[in-house]
This record gives sequence, structure tokens and C-alpha cells, in this order.
Amino acid sequence: MRLKVYRYDPETKQSRYDSFKLKLRPGMTVLAALFSVQDRFDDSLSFRYSCRGAVCGSCAMLINKKPRLACRTQLKAMLDRDSMELKPFAGSDEGETWEQGEEVLVEPLPSLPVLKDLVVDMSRFFECYKKVEPVLKPGKEPPEREYAMQPEAVRELEPYTNCILCASCFAACPVSGRNQAFLGPAALAKLYRFAIDPRESGDGSRQLQADTAQGWWACEFHTNCRAVCPRGVPPNVAIGRARAELQKSGHKAPKE
Repeated sequence: MRLKVYRYDPETKQSRYDSFKLKLRPGMTVLAALFSVQDRFDDSLSFRYSCRGAVCGSCAMLINKKPRLACRTQLKAMLDRDSMELKPFAGSDEGETWEQGEEVLVEPLPSLPVLKDLVVDMSRFFECYKKVEPVLKPGKEPPEREYAMQPEAVRELEPYTNCILCASCFAACPVSGRNQAFLGPAALAKLYRFAIDPRESGDGSRQLQADTAQGWWACEFHTNCRAVCPRGVPPNVAIGRARAELQKSGHKAPKE
């Protein structure tokens, strides 16, 4: 099989695609294939990785035009027919093609500037994340012992605590691709996680943080975010519930 990899040289600002012939081993991941290319063919190939166990989110990239974690994506599965269906987003239906069954195409995440090869600048993603102030803001005096939470409350917010900040949802979001000001699925899901936390003040101020044209109301519910999340976080559900709560309070989508 062949691994077809996007290359970008920041010095010349030139891009190209290189193909590498590899022997497919049982259980071989895309990340393992990239290491093999780096060891055997070109040690200048650049990509991010850390935990190698689908926990850190560092190795998110576009694999066969879908955002995935390279460390958990099996090469053999990518040679077979892809069952993931997404709505069109930036970079999904343009650019390079690949030969299904013989090649696996690897590219950097779209909607973020490329620094070198498969490495992207995550600044915009984390700027959006910081805007929602992703920390707990207790509304009461600290208790003498630990905060007690009911199991129901834990189950409700737990899915949103699983985000590993890989930016796969951000890359797959059609709105993020064309709207630089949109906070994006990951940031909004994290904001909702704190909005429903019973240890917070409960005065609705968290929902109001994103009650803007570029916050909750910018989402178009394409649901790509939920489909590509490697940890099962459902940003679309969080955004829908937040909007419903605001509408109950008389809020409407602000004008641009």
C-alpha cells in the first residue's frame, strides 16, 4: 500500500504530495506509518504526537479527507470503504485525490494555518477556547468538605468533560471553515459543561457568555462535530439545549 502525504515547506512556501510505499502490518496505525516514513524515507517529515493512546489529541489530522486521530486510525480500515458520512466542510471535497484500496491520504487539519507538513497552528482554536473561560466558577462559599454532586448531574455533564482538545470537530465544522469569528463546537461544548454544573452559580450567566451571533446562534447543526469526535462528545446537543434555554427566557438570535 502507499501513504500519500501532504508536504509544506515554510521557507519556500511551496506544497506538494509525496507517496511512500509501505508494507502493511496487522494493527498498523496511520501514526505508525508516519513513523516508518520518517525512519526509512524522509526524516524531515513533520507531524505532532504525544501519548499514542487517543488521550492527548495531538495527532489529529485529515485522513482520507476526514478528521481523525492518527494513533487510533488503522491503515487497513482506511483502505476499505469509509463508513463515516459528513456534510461538506473546508477541505473535504477539494484538492488532492487518492486511489481507494491502494492509498491512504494524509493531510493537515483544515481551517487552521499550516506551519510545516502535517503541523498546524492551533492558536485560533485555543483563542476560542479561552474566550469561554473554561474553569469552574463556584457560586457559593466553598464547603468544609468536597462538593457533593448527584449521580444524575454527573451523568449529564460527563460527556462534555471527555474533550481532549484535538480540534477535529473544529476542522470538520462547515461554519468554522468560513467564519473566523465563530467560537466553534469544542469551546461551546465546554461552556455548556460549566453552565450545567451544579457547583456553578446557576444564574444563567454562563449561557449569556455565548449569547452572540458568533456563539450558540451561529451553529447550523450539520452534526459533523459529533461524528468525528474520538471521545463521543456531542457539541450539537449542548448547543441545541443552550439555545432552547435562552429561547425560554425570551432570547432570540441576534442580528449580525
